[in-house]
Amino acid sequence: MAVSKNIILELQWRALTHQCTDLVAVAKELESSTVLYAGFDPTSDSLHVGSLLPLMLLRRFQQAGHKPIALVGGATGMVGDPSGKSDERVLLSKEVLQHNVACIETQMRRFLDFDGPNAAVLVNNYDWMHSFSFLDFLRDVGKNFPVNVMLGKDSVKSRLERQDSGLSFTEFSYMLLQAYDFAYLAQHWNCSLQIGGSDQWGNITAGIDLGRRMLSRQLYGLTCPLLTTFDGRKMGKTEKGAVWLSADKTAPYEFYQYFINVSDADVLMVLRFLSDVTHEEYLEIEASMAEKPGAAQRRLAESLTGLVHGETGLETALRASQILFGAEIDSLSDKDLNEIFGDVPSCTMPRARLDEVLTLIDALCAVSLVSSKSEARRAIEGGSVYINNRKAEGIGRVLSPTDLASESVIVLRQGKKKYALLRFE
Repeated sequence: MAVSKNIILELQWRALTHQCTDLVAVAKELESSTVLYAGFDPTSDSLHVGSLLPLMLLRRFQQAGHKPIALVGGATGMVGDPSGKSDERVLLSKEVLQHNVACIETQMRRFLDFDGPNAAVLVNNYDWMHSFSFLDFLRDVGKNFPVNVMLGKDSVKSRLERQDSGLSFTEFSYMLLQAYDFAYLAQHWNCSLQIGGSDQWGNITAGIDLGRRMLSRQLYGLTCPLLTTFDGRKMGKTEKGAVWLSADKTAPYEFYQYFINVSDADVLMVLRFLSDVTHEEYLEIEASMAEKPGAAQRRLAESLTGLVHGETGLETALRASQILFGAEIDSLSDKDLNEIFGDVPSCTMPRARLDEVLTLIDALCAVSLVSSKSEARRAIEGGSVYINNRKAEGIGRVLSPTDLASESVIVLRQGKKKYALLRFE
């Protein structure tokens, strides 16, 4: 595949060029199809929102005609990167790391094309590190690293300057391992460019220096800004924790809601960084924000949810949003309802109760939507009670199996937003 556009200009309008070894030289290198890579840490069995930045960077380079390598750190994950960390990571077992690597590889295939002339490649640095003896590594790689240079890296200095925690030899060695990744990929895959977040600058430049010393070859590095909010907080965190790319860890609806709630101060930046919107569409969105409140967030949420979870995941997320705005609920699964209403009160009853006389009044009291039967009567008479988002009429209303919204759940609502789930088992 021929190079189709100037990827540097694309990254610049998106404000994705933070540090570069030599922007002019890198632009020259990218005039023809170039092999580049980014590394991903397998400390979990899923990537998270912060991982979207390097993933989307690889995707943009591939769309411009370059060949991306996604490296999963099965070996480096056993050590732990000290960059940006105030404490040493907990080391994972070999079995856990192998499981995490397999899960992450599956996720990466949603973003990158693994067919064609510039097909993406997945590599695991454990494949070339597991048989590398300690003595061989010291002789062949370690001798090329001046300790004074390593001590000058920000990721090392910040930890050494702390009084309450130091830096273990294991973590100190991480820089050598990652640098060797770059040299190995340069030698075996003709890789000449490493990309990553700005916190990886020290590791990237260490790899460039190693490539010069070991291979007498010029390598390049390019970093993007970290994904942070306007006030400097890391994006991708909620009260529940990280926003994951795995539907098992963060449901498509929750993922969609995270981006639909991005602030006006941040939404344009996130659109530039993470979405596939063109420059022309971006300018239109920017110009219409005042007259179309929320439109930028909807475009962002739909774009990323569709990319991460596919059309089916996006449809589920959109339907869930419609339900919370009052759309009728039917033909859903228990899993769908648990994702949509994960935080609302619930009550579990024996399935046999649906074949008996279970009044709506008793159900409202059971799920604590009302404090008394008299309050339940007033709510029903006032038209503020809903069964699966359909208005319930008549204080003598009895629930039956036909009221189930899924295999075993009825959704009750009192007022506009006060929901509860009635479960049967």
